[in-house]
Amino acid sequence: MEVVLNGVVTDVDQEMNLWEFLLSKELNLETIIVEHNEVIVKKQEWKTMILQDKDRLEVLKFVGGG
Repeated sequence: MEVVLNGVVTDVDQEMNLWEFLLSKELNLETIIVEHNEVIVKKQEWKTMILQDKDRLEVLKFVGGG
């Protein structure tokens, strides 16, 4: 199946939840928020949300500084 991550098509070989997908991309899960098909997903829902073909994900990272 294909998932679009930040505008880039990514192949996913097996069914997985959002949390597993984010881990596979080596993202720091403490510093991101995720939009799934234009809806922000709460972190507590990441492990129960099963990705589907053609899902669109936008991952935003928090940046600190001054």
